[in-house]
Amino acid sequence: MTDELTPRQRAERRRRLAEIFGEVLPEQTSDDAGEAGAAERRTDDQAQEDWLKSQVPPHHG
Repeated sequence: MTDELTPRQRAERRRRLAEIFGEVLPEQTSDDAGEAGAAERRTDDQAQEDWLKSQVPPHHG
């Protein structure tokens, strides 16, 4: 028996590993996104800040 795997066996192994562990590395990282990614984060941060401020009771404002 040889240690070499057929293409089908390699594909099946990759599929099983992905099923168990999920995607190890994202398709796109934040440094790949450039300025658009930073702008989206700022928008999300602002939305979170706005939501938080809207949750403050009137007597604490």
